[in-house]
Amino acid sequence: MHKLILLFTLCLLAFPASAKGERAGTFDYYVLSLSWSANWCALEGDARRSPQCETSRDHGWILHGLWPQFHRGFPSYCQTANRPPSRNMTADMAGIMGTSGLAWHQWKKHGTCTNLTAEQYFALSRRAYATITRPGILRKIDRPLRLPAAVIEEAFLKANPMIKPDGITITCKQGYIQEARICLSRDLKPVPCGQDVIQDCRIKDAIFTPAR
Repeated sequence: MHKLILLFTLCLLAFPASAKGERAGTFDYYVLSLSWSANWCALEGDARRSPQCETSRDHGWILHGLWPQFHRGFPSYCQTANRPPSRNMTADMAGIMGTSGLAWHQWKKHGTCTNLTAEQYFALSRRAYATITRPGILRKIDRPLRLPAAVIEEAFLKANPMIKPDGITITCKQGYIQEARICLSRDLKPVPCGQDVIQDCRIKDAIFTPAR
């Protein structure tokens, strides 16, 4: 029995990924997560008939979220005295986040942990999104390609010389390029990512579909 308890304890220590209910405002840095909209639509959004995937939207890299992060693990769903965002606030974010529903979810899971008001959190998210140059060359792709995920990272590094290789990671999902995750200080300056954030996709033939 003692061995089982010890094993269970070690497992908990080894996987501290998400800490729910942490105190708002207690974190080390931010992760700015940018999602390639066309790939998300191919994987999930089209099946959901998400308005984000309408061709008239012409989304490229959308703001998935601005996430408070510890050097290891991250807080989520924090207790906060700040009021949740209004429908107008979340609707205003749809232009860069795809849908108001995503904006609401990001506030509930991540924004509550910043100790900012909803208005301040969304304003900071806009500022963070604006600090990063999304590589224009990727908007010129007019057909689905298969390429190493490292090519996407290099495009971001070239477009943003202030970011170092240890400050960005590219993720994949089901063979598609999924997200570019960029680590920023609390005042939105590029910083190295924690080891649990740097999980670069190693796929050599990841799918990258054109913006739509």
